[in-house]
Amino acid sequence: MTTIPVLSDDTRTLLGLLADKLDAHRPNAEMHEATRLAQALVFAEQLHGPTEKAFAAEQDLLAAAPRVRDHQTRGEYAALLRLIAQGVSAG
Repeated sequence: MTTIPVLSDDTRTLLGLLADKLDAHRPNAEMHEATRLAQALVFAEQLHGPTEKAFAAEQDLLAAAPRVRDHQTRGEYAALLRLIAQGVSAG
């Protein structure tokens, strides 16, 4: 049995913001791990400013958002993030 981690409100919000951006900008383009990493920082700082709270939110987001798979599109990754935010687990 897989235990689904409880996500904070911040993490669910950040997952949604990242998913929205990926869907709105080139959803059929290939997703890159560097985008996942960079956008986690950008959105966490937009939510909290350049603070320790933003750093913690970024780390929580990166823990919740899985690494990007080869040939995965931005739209596919966005859909995955939305499922995670809703508490859906493939495990």
